[in-house]
Amino acid sequence: MFATLGAPAQVSVFPLHEVKAGQRGIGKTVFSGDKIEEFQVEVLGVLENIGPRQSLILARLSGGPLEKTGVLQGMSGSPVYIDGRLVGAVAMAFPFSKEPVAGIRPIEEMLSVATDAQPVRTAARIQWTDKDLTRVFPRAQETLFGETRLADVATPVSFAGFTRETLDHFAPQLRALGLEPRQGVSGGSAVSAQMGDPSKLQPGSMISVQLLTGDMSVGADGTVTHIDGGKIYAFGHRFLSIGSTELPFARAEVMTLLPVLSTSFKISTARELMGAISQDRSTAIAGELGRRAAMVPVSISVARGPKTGYQMQMVNNRFLAPLLLQMAIFSSIDATERTVGPSTVAVRGEIEFQNQPKPIKLDNLYAADNGSAIQVSLSTAIALAYVMQSGFDKLELKRVAIEIESFDEKKQLRIDQVYAGRREVRPGEKVPLTVVLAGDNGVEQSHNLEYTVPIGASVGPLCFTVADGANTNFMELGRIIGSSPRTPEQLISVVNSLRGNTRAYVRVWRPNENFQLDGEEFPSPPASLSLILTGSQAGQTRNSKIGEMEIDAKDMVVSGVKTIQVEVKE
Repeated sequence: MFATLGAPAQVSVFPLHEVKAGQRGIGKTVFSGDKIEEFQVEVLGVLENIGPRQSLILARLSGGPLEKTGVLQGMSGSPVYIDGRLVGAVAMAFPFSKEPVAGIRPIEEMLSVATDAQPVRTAARIQWTDKDLTRVFPRAQETLFGETRLADVATPVSFAGFTRETLDHFAPQLRALGLEPRQGVSGGSAVSAQMGDPSKLQPGSMISVQLLTGDMSVGADGTVTHIDGGKIYAFGHRFLSIGSTELPFARAEVMTLLPVLSTSFKISTARELMGAISQDRSTAIAGELGRRAAMVPVSISVARGPKTGYQMQMVNNRFLAPLLLQMAIFSSIDATERTVGPSTVAVRGEIEFQNQPKPIKLDNLYAADNGSAIQVSLSTAIALAYVMQSGFDKLELKRVAIEIESFDEKKQLRIDQVYAGRREVRPGEKVPLTVVLAGDNGVEQSHNLEYTVPIGASVGPLCFTVADGANTNFMELGRIIGSSPRTPEQLISVVNSLRGNTRAYVRVWRPNENFQLDGEEFPSPPASLSLILTGSQAGQTRNSKIGEMEIDAKDMVVSGVKTIQVEVKE
């Protein structure tokens, strides 16, 4: 298939066991434009078993601008040759080092990436209560030498079309992963959708892995190490260690170099698409030239005066897509809405999946004195992350369409008072309830409800908890987790059943033993059933829900939680 690509012939490998201190070689990288230039390499030694079945060649680099810049971000993957044979790629460096000393990844470890079929083990899947979607990714790799560390050369990630506040908010999370966010150094519109000429890529060329393109773009930059027919190897370390994947990459050109005391970096811009990355492992990324990666269309519109719309193409990856969507929504709101003062944001839309009849439905309201962009973006992305990371590997995105409308007022009511019309009740009788919701400037809503105590109810306390959607979802978290959806359709239904923010939920419960098994509740079971459930995998709680009622706040966000109690008598 790739015989006509005109790729370089295979290069002989300089094996790690032949590497000795004092050997000299050359490296190749781009310092300006797309011109590949050489730099000198002096081997200082080999660090054996620096990781699981991994070693590293320690070397001093020189030549070109390296004396002034040190090892550059964007040099990751720059090939190194000894006696004309490929020994490895620049992969690690010492931050704040006075000399350009680098760790070189042996090429044998990089070549094994293309045949690695092992699934990636993530730290954990995303849960509803998470605040950081990056926790599923491994942290940046580093080795300590006393107080000095040898770390992966940070991967520069170019953000175009995003607000400054977006980068400031997400930068700490990204840097913990070994990524260095940069603003305004590439543009999605500059990347040609047509496949480029593969002969323009050579070992030492720059590439940019395109995670998001269009009105907003995100690209991760690095260097090509080796091309074998239609196969390409780059970076010399992991990008995000997401394993088998499908990420488009483009040829990139270097605009300039920026020397920095900590770690200098290349400022580059993506050009035309060249192929797709299919593997992202701990020692390298690998892919295919000429292959087109499937992307997901994303549209975000923000209504504030004239409607502002954003059209993008996003990678279809279960780990990356939620994070990218969160950043895009955050930036969309931040670019249009005020960041200080009370505001309310309405979100409506759909997240569609391939071969699934029903989408995730988005229809919620968020209010805050500050930080509405954080609330909206995280809540929307959490739903996507939960579905995509729930074990259904064949669940793939089809389309994301989101509409955002904002208001310069805090449309929020708190649960102010809850009281019952009677303190004692008998089975079969009704309990009148009054719930008062209060807001700013004297706004108030009063809601009256009735609950009929079931015939045969046992004597003792009967509790009524009035809570907002978030607190109710948290109280129901055991049922949600314990439901164990067996199909993607069931999973999406669970997500769509979550309570919204514009209602108060009255949970009727008793302080009795309760079990949850496969989404079913067994409140106050008989002793015989309780013994069976105790020995099973059923979840156990100290209260049993026996009923629920809803209060519609009419396009107002409800917040808070209050509980009252009445006594059931014989």
